[in-house]
Amino acid sequence: MRHVISALVQNQPGVLAQVAGMLHTRGFNIDSLAVGETETRDLSRMTFVVRGDNGVLEQVCKQLDKIVTVVKVIDISSENY
Repeated sequence: MRHVISALVQNQPGVLAQVAGMLHTRGFNIDSLAVGETETRDLSRMTFVVRGDNGVLEQVCKQLDKIVTVVKVIDISSENY
């Protein structure tokens, strides 16, 4: 199953590498990734797609929440985006 995850992160150098590295070291593959600054200059939004069951989704969200520079994580798979 395909899951679309949106993460609000602090707009700092190295955050993208930190998130991608965490997913890589835990064996999750990113199918698609988009990053852009939000209307608030100190925040960026990362939107990415991972494949797997609901357990994979839960693990990815939990691991993202542990990263200090991640402010909020939401699964937007079932929403219109």
